[in-house]
Amino acid sequence: MEEEVATGSDNIVTEFNTYEDFLDSQITSFDLYYLEDQELARQLVELGYRGSGEVLKREEFEARKQAAEASRLSKRSQQKKLASDDKIIKEPLLQALAAREAGNRNGKMTSIIFIRDHNSRGQEISGYIDYAYRLKTEDFEPYFSGKKRLLPRPSDLSFYNWETATSTSNPTPNYQVIAENASGLLFKNKRDRKIINVDPKADSPGDNSERHVIISPKYIQIVIYDHINRRKT
Repeated sequence: MEEEVATGSDNIVTEFNTYEDFLDSQITSFDLYYLEDQELARQLVELGYRGSGEVLKREEFEARKQAAEASRLSKRSQQKKLASDDKIIKEPLLQALAAREAGNRNGKMTSIIFIRDHNSRGQEISGYIDYAYRLKTEDFEPYFSGKKRLLPRPSDLSFYNWETATSTSNPTPNYQVIAENASGLLFKNKRDRKIINVDPKADSPGDNSERHVIISPKYIQIVIYDHINRRKT
């Protein structure tokens, strides 16, 4: 019952801009005719002597008005625009990343991006990027705007410089790296404990996972492994 009353009050404070508007909504033409004083009619409504609606004191109306506004602002901030929103994207990798941005931000999926290309020094590099983790730790607007190129880093899940033979691997909040394995590099999802096998010769990358080859004129090689997150029961 209390929940129903609260919901009704919330509707009231969102419907009327001021407390006076709320009181006036319950004043009839007959009230004004007999009382001949709008302020008196408002006082009688506030005291519960006139009007057919809910009795709501000014202090309670203002408190609920502030709470409703805070709730509206909170929901608005939670509906943050994606970095790829309002962008005209033609490059295949960026199109693939834009299609996966929402899912990787809200936790429904965790994509691993394999990229092989040349760095700014002309050295060939390759590596596996935890897309969801990068989205949380880096602003992707410059990537989707075409101001930066997405490349693997020594701080990513896995990185290899083909010229210097430099190799690194790092766990992320989403994945554990399993490097010492006969079948090659593996990634273990920390949420549901599923293994993602990035071996291109494997029949499947694993349970709840899919492998997608992206062809782009700006990169030597791109493969994206999409894993749908399911909590371990």
